[in-house]
Amino acid sequence: MIDLLRYESAIRLGCFFVVLFLMMLWEWRQPRRSPSLPRIRRWPANLGIVVVDSLVVRLVFPVLAVGAAGLAEAKDWGLFPVLDAPFGLAFVASLLALDLVIYAQHVLFHKLPLLWRLHRMHHTDLDFDVTTALRFHPLEIVLSMLIKLAVVMSLGAPAAAVMLFEVILNAAAMFNHGNVRLPERWDRALRWLVVTPDMHRVHHSVRVEETDSNFGFNLPWWDRLFGTYRDQPRDGHAGMTIGLEYFRDRRATTLAGLLLQPFLNERRPVT
Repeated sequence: MIDLLRYESAIRLGCFFVVLFLMMLWEWRQPRRSPSLPRIRRWPANLGIVVVDSLVVRLVFPVLAVGAAGLAEAKDWGLFPVLDAPFGLAFVASLLALDLVIYAQHVLFHKLPLLWRLHRMHHTDLDFDVTTALRFHPLEIVLSMLIKLAVVMSLGAPAAAVMLFEVILNAAAMFNHGNVRLPERWDRALRWLVVTPDMHRVHHSVRVEETDSNFGFNLPWWDRLFGTYRDQPRDGHAGMTIGLEYFRDRRATTLAGLLLQPFLNERRPVT
């Protein structure tokens, strides 16, 4: 456990940069769609916001999810220690429970107007590529971390499971936001196991009924189970419009604009 906590940051950072580089390379070699804006218009803000998010999280939280899990393990806090659950069961159950919580949280951030104000920044990107996966408002990141800490400590989730979940979730988000082309038969098979780029791209459509579908970031099962799965966008992947109909100007492409978006008054259309 000590070694795990000691090298957590290096492991996560290393995985982040490797996956980011590989996805950028894949997007360059086999793009799914032609970008509507030059990358130089979007990438500085999208990459800059992840730096801001990281600094805010480090300033606000004395411990992050893996550290909280290590503390819970040391103190025997949480459901799994109370039940004396075997490590393997607690490990797998933690991965599934955390993924379900991320799905439920995502749905909640779409349904509640105040939370949507924070989350809509993710949807105002005018294109869809690996950097979109990094585009979350710091206030949403703080709320997400509070939820994650509460779940981790309530479950008494093993620190190893929490760290693996964090790595997988981060890598899966960059994968399923990729502007990459998969053979249709591969996509059909993979989307039973993981959220694919074609599956998640539907969630970034300007059509509200499509935005409110395919909420999963990692596992696709929750969307199918709870009736939020949508197979394809109405206009096709090449013809669909990415973003929000009411947020299509320069505020969607600058770092300052991203940080200010929750405080602007544009309202989401009612379906």
